[in-house]
Amino acid sequence: MNEELSNRRHSLAHLLAAAILDLYPNTLLTLGPAVDNGFYYDVSPENPITDKDLAKIEKKMKSILPSWGGFSHKEITPEEARELFKENKFKLELIEEIIERGEKITLYTAGEFTDLCRGGHIDEMSSIDPDSFSLDRVAGAYWRGDEKNPMLTRIYGLAFDTKEELEAYKTQREEAKERDHRKIGKELSLFTFSDLVGSGLPLFTPKGTALRNAIISKIHEIQGAYGYQEVWIPHITKPDLYKTSGHWEKFGDELFKVKSRESEFVLKPMNCPHHTQIFDAEARSYKDLPLRFTEATAVYRDEQSGELLGLSRVRAITQDDGHVFCTEEQIGQEIAIIAKVIKDFYTLLGMFKEGEYRVGLSVRDPKTPEKYLGEDSVWENAEKSLEEAAQKEGFKYTREEGEAAFYGPKLDFKFKDAIGREWQLATIQLDFNMPKRFGLSYTDKDGSKKIPVMIHRAIAGSLERFLSVIIEHYAGNFPFWMAPVQVQIIPIAEAHGSEANEVLQILKNNGIRAEVDASGDGFGKRVRKAKNNKIPYFIIIGDKDIEVQKVTLESRDEGQLGQLTIEEIVKRFSKEK
Repeated sequence: MNEELSNRRHSLAHLLAAAILDLYPNTLLTLGPAVDNGFYYDVSPENPITDKDLAKIEKKMKSILPSWGGFSHKEITPEEARELFKENKFKLELIEEIIERGEKITLYTAGEFTDLCRGGHIDEMSSIDPDSFSLDRVAGAYWRGDEKNPMLTRIYGLAFDTKEELEAYKTQREEAKERDHRKIGKELSLFTFSDLVGSGLPLFTPKGTALRNAIISKIHEIQGAYGYQEVWIPHITKPDLYKTSGHWEKFGDELFKVKSRESEFVLKPMNCPHHTQIFDAEARSYKDLPLRFTEATAVYRDEQSGELLGLSRVRAITQDDGHVFCTEEQIGQEIAIIAKVIKDFYTLLGMFKEGEYRVGLSVRDPKTPEKYLGEDSVWENAEKSLEEAAQKEGFKYTREEGEAAFYGPKLDFKFKDAIGREWQLATIQLDFNMPKRFGLSYTDKDGSKKIPVMIHRAIAGSLERFLSVIIEHYAGNFPFWMAPVQVQIIPIAEAHGSEANEVLQILKNNGIRAEVDASGDGFGKRVRKAKNNKIPYFIIIGDKDIEVQKVTLESRDEGQLGQLTIEEIVKRFSKEK
């Protein structure tokens, strides 16, 4: 979001607050920031405000808009601020925080409305097209996001530069509802949740598991050519591992703790500390490097229940994880290899296209050094190395302060899905800190001990979140190599069942995921079911097919393909895989 659009959205949040006060004079205002698709304002009204009130509030906003020009600001003393907002406990709390930080207290006024604000507005409200924004929905939100605080009413608005962009966003969102992975996942029987198991803990059906396995296998197939070796680690560990790595200090609240009869363990929230111990299990030489470890394994994080959402936010997370241990001189070559794996995989998905992806160089926020582990010199070296590698690979990247991992900078690959939404999926992270904290070393050419560099990499990232994206990207119409069921075999009548099972066995012997639908449903209903389940191909077997020793093949994407021999079909499927 550019600064101009952010300021426009924040200015509209002021306009929303003014309209609310005009219609509901006893409402207490709190905060009203700009967000990715618009703005919101959290308020504490005397009487409930619901979605039914949005049209009235929006109409009031648009009636006020012509009377507003630009924003004027004024600095006031703490005493003046306390007096001005003495009836609003939320603003008083904000004022005390501003005073504690030693910042100036500023008011911004537009029209007849004045609010406590630090700034970030447009010069002239007249530049806003009234048709370029609309109110969206009402939700509940705790004050400052803390469930111990009062519940407020959050009123969301949408805002873009033009009416056309607003309408395009609304259209995109409607399409997103139809593509919702929770809806499609249920329709295609891919995954489920159980109250007895717990929220945020998905259960995958045989079809959903086949989908997961196809994705994991494809990643292993691509990266296997570059020397990645699979490892396995347990799901629990002593707390000491994460205290040494620094995760205990930074993510202690997200850890699931497990008590045994003798001591306390934690469920692993990430795998990198375990992988350091595999590296450290043997004496290493420069001749052994690089070492490339990979695995797809579950980690567990105690996410807040209110933040859980289908597969996109869960507590049991399958990480497509990998870690490279190398010398500083090998950083460039290893990043090039990981970038090639990312490019190959996302090209296969049709997402690695010019203008359809971008790369973020995530670095530290120098204003909050306490959020990161390690010395400044280590960070400077890591950021420089990663940026040089990005330049060498020709990535068009943007530098994003404050987005680094707590242990090192990273390259985040962001892809657009079929309806234009952007998702951060793959990542390459450079880490000079963790090997040092664990005392890792290798023997260099001159016999001296040196600390290896650790590169964290994920191709799909969280597999659950990746699945939520990819289900919606394809709307369940998965490509052949990924589809849980690749071929549905439909015998026209019961008498054709034997031939159908013979075809099934041939396809399975050739690594094709196929099923026979010999249910009691009529032939037409079984064909419709195959189409509704979005299966890439279905094979029909009837008397006329058996007479010529062929089967009839139909494609989800290409329609009728006619009668073919089973050998011709196997050849076609093998090529498509």
